[in-house]
Amino acid sequence: MCGIVGYTGIRKVVPVLLEGLRRLEYRGYDSAGLVYSYQKRLVKYRAEGKLANLEAVVDENIGVSSHTGLGHTRWATHGAPTMTNAHPHSDCTGELVVVHNGIIENYGSLKEELLAAGHRFASETDTEVLAHLVEHYLEDDLAAAVRRTLARVEGSYALGVLWSRQPGTLIAARNHSPLVLGIDDDACYMASDVPALLPYTRQVIFLDDREMAVLNPGTYEIMSIDGGPCREKEVRTIDWNAAMAEKAGFKHFMLKEIFEQPRAILDTISGRIVPDTGEISLPEFGLDDAAINRIERISLVACGTSWHAALVARYWIEKWVGIPVEVDIASEFRYRTLLLNDRVLTIAISQSGETADTLAGTRLAAELGSRVVTICNVVGSTMTREADGVIYTHAGPEIGVASTKAFTSQLTALFLLTLYLGRIRGTIAPDTLQELGSALVNIAGVIEKELPGLQRRIRQLIERYYDSRDFLFVGRGLNFPIALEGALKLKEISYIHAEGYAAGELKHGPIALIDKDMPVMALVPQDGVYKKSISNVEEIKARQGRLVLIGTEGDEHLAALTDDVLYLPLVHEELNPLLYTIPAQLLAYEIANRRGCDVDQPRNLAKSVTVE
Repeated sequence: MCGIVGYTGIRKVVPVLLEGLRRLEYRGYDSAGLVYSYQKRLVKYRAEGKLANLEAVVDENIGVSSHTGLGHTRWATHGAPTMTNAHPHSDCTGELVVVHNGIIENYGSLKEELLAAGHRFASETDTEVLAHLVEHYLEDDLAAAVRRTLARVEGSYALGVLWSRQPGTLIAARNHSPLVLGIDDDACYMASDVPALLPYTRQVIFLDDREMAVLNPGTYEIMSIDGGPCREKEVRTIDWNAAMAEKAGFKHFMLKEIFEQPRAILDTISGRIVPDTGEISLPEFGLDDAAINRIERISLVACGTSWHAALVARYWIEKWVGIPVEVDIASEFRYRTLLLNDRVLTIAISQSGETADTLAGTRLAAELGSRVVTICNVVGSTMTREADGVIYTHAGPEIGVASTKAFTSQLTALFLLTLYLGRIRGTIAPDTLQELGSALVNIAGVIEKELPGLQRRIRQLIERYYDSRDFLFVGRGLNFPIALEGALKLKEISYIHAEGYAAGELKHGPIALIDKDMPVMALVPQDGVYKKSISNVEEIKARQGRLVLIGTEGDEHLAALTDDVLYLPLVHEELNPLLYTIPAQLLAYEIANRRGCDVDQPRNLAKSVTVE
């Protein structure tokens, strides 16, 4: 989950590296470092903690006329988050450095071998083994030494290597960890994620597993790590721009991204639905009508917030398409006996398209004969390249670690998928298809209108709740997964212990927790389970729980239950998950901000989980 950036070209390298690291700091902020070549030697800086600590060290050196270097921001796996363990890591001579994202699984045996050969280690990391192993094989061909090193390595890596004796050359390599190259007329870049490249180029090449590249100013060569031929690589043009990854006047990226949700929903819909008819077009879905009609079961696989989106989709697909749906947490999916075949469609949901557990699960599903479709926000990511089909969300870059617009974009894509499958299989009547399609198109406008007022009301409301130690979220039906998502957001960024429950499960244990000190946010729209939900709210009130209710405008009964009511417009019941997500996100944001937490970079978390 660490972030890597590299540059070789005609620009001064230090500003390029620092800017790239700023845009990758969401991937890890335990420590940071950079290295550049200068007068046939390597100059290295490292700092514990956030990137600002590194910037304070290297600011005076920005004017140094070096044009090749590597940077790294770390999320610790092996070794504590200290300056000693910060990347880049050197070999014994100090003439060669490595930056690395991933886990070297056999580093222990390799380290023992290298120690016996006289190598001296300075850190506790698995990464340092790579630097010494390259040194062990290095004669005069850096690429050959890296290839021999990686032949010995087991595990995952995105790798950058710099050698003082080839000062304008960078080596990049990947296996099970993301790495993208940026291409320009007079420069080459490498990075863990596209936002680091956007200020300089939108022309990119995504490396595949077991591929490496030799980068020089304006030229590159891509080859197989295993020595075989490498297929021709496509140069892709990214349609994001650098401004999309800036805060644009918002205090935090998370708040900006909450307010970007109406646009993200519309962008995900755009070109895919005809509102007047409900006609859906998913040209990259990868399955023809015959294949869709052969589906007997759907397996949804995801982690974290994406898993909550999958839980909502199960309600939609089973109701409107009539296909049984299983929802799996990806980290558990691959470790149970899977009953998959060519009549089961596996759908992986991931913002980044690089989530390690989800990727491993989809690969296993494909091996078992299942067709695989990916719902993803990142064009060209590993999951999208390996899947039979893809539905891209169009949320743009999401920088805040706590996912917001990626989640609502996933819900949008999954509802589109539901309508698409229902049309092809004939389970949704044309007039119903039109009704549901129009409701989806209209929801973005409803959210856009409600956002400013909701934020003001929630900012006032949280004064009574921001110092709570615990918080419960409850909902029924389509809103049960939103209760889970609301609890996840609150715990992620405010560090308040929060749990989400199906409201009907309260009497099976959680009700024992409720007293006058327990805040409970209940989602109670006027839907098909409204009366049941109100009964659960009454049970909470009877035990003096501190109720925050989110319900439908005009529902006067809610105001009789508590002073803290957030009203939302009446929308089509099927679209409640998109609308009711918004106040849950804002509640988490405002509480975290009021508590002085680091909203965009919460402790111990990284944006993309690219290691198990």
